[in-house]
Amino acid sequence: MRARLLTIDSGYVRPGFAACYLRVQGDEAAYVETNTSHAVPKLLEALQAEGLSPEQVRWIVVTHVHLDHAGGAATLLQHCPNATLVAHPRAARHLIDPSRLVASSKQVYGEEIFEKLYGEIPPAPAERVRAVEDGEVLELGGAPLHFLHVRGHANHHFVVHDPERDTVYTGDAFGLAYPYLQRAGRFVFASTSPTDFDGPEAKRSVDRIRELGTRTACLTHFGELDEIEAMAEQLHAWLDFSQELYERIRELPPQEREETAYRALLGHMEQAAQRRGLSLTKEDWELLSLDMRLNAQGLAYAASRNR
Repeated sequence: MRARLLTIDSGYVRPGFAACYLRVQGDEAAYVETNTSHAVPKLLEALQAEGLSPEQVRWIVVTHVHLDHAGGAATLLQHCPNATLVAHPRAARHLIDPSRLVASSKQVYGEEIFEKLYGEIPPAPAERVRAVEDGEVLELGGAPLHFLHVRGHANHHFVVHDPERDTVYTGDAFGLAYPYLQRAGRFVFASTSPTDFDGPEAKRSVDRIRELGTRTACLTHFGELDEIEAMAEQLHAWLDFSQELYERIRELPPQEREETAYRALLGHMEQAAQRRGLSLTKEDWELLSLDMRLNAQGLAYAASRNR
């Protein structure tokens, strides 16, 4: 029975920034990642285009509860009456009661920007949320989906190995590979955004994904990509630099950590791009500035936490 997979551009922030995946096996479907409530109509349209109804969705899977991955999960669940929401054990409680996530995000963004980015985040009914342990397997239309816990980016993160499709859904654990940066060959860099950066654990997670030996990896940011070995090599280099930078800024006064990290990350990005033969344009830097700022904030937060 043919395994079908559709990459859906959520439209979050800009095209080619955040993907969701619709996986179809036989007469059952699963979503991996939901983005925000604003993306739910696109997710349902993709399901209809595949000739399926919301009643045929069995699983709604989120790799972790950062809102660009899971903000729309409970809203999508409302439209899929037979679906179960699948999450890491540390993430499940935040889907059932998202009040802390919402409050902290509103504190960062303010009410107006939060609404524009994320919309409504209702609680998910506890009886419809399933926490999966490391190594647990769920079935979709008779095909197995293997769940593997991975730390380094977030302590509540898993990836989903899909052997029938010969891929793995990696969330943020296997880096960011934006389409606009792929014009000189595969180019990927790590996410160290707040709040759980751990360089050695992140490298172990990269290796665990690589050792699955899949043909492709499905990144939330962005798309189904091959060249797994080349990606893993780049991620190791990026994480080594990030760990060294984290150690360096730990010795600085708190008010200097983020800006020091940000400037260093910009320089490292330039060098990494040059090594791949990628000449970064002004437009590239405008798009990359958000990621570099988030990466710097993550390293500064980790340095403050572990001082």
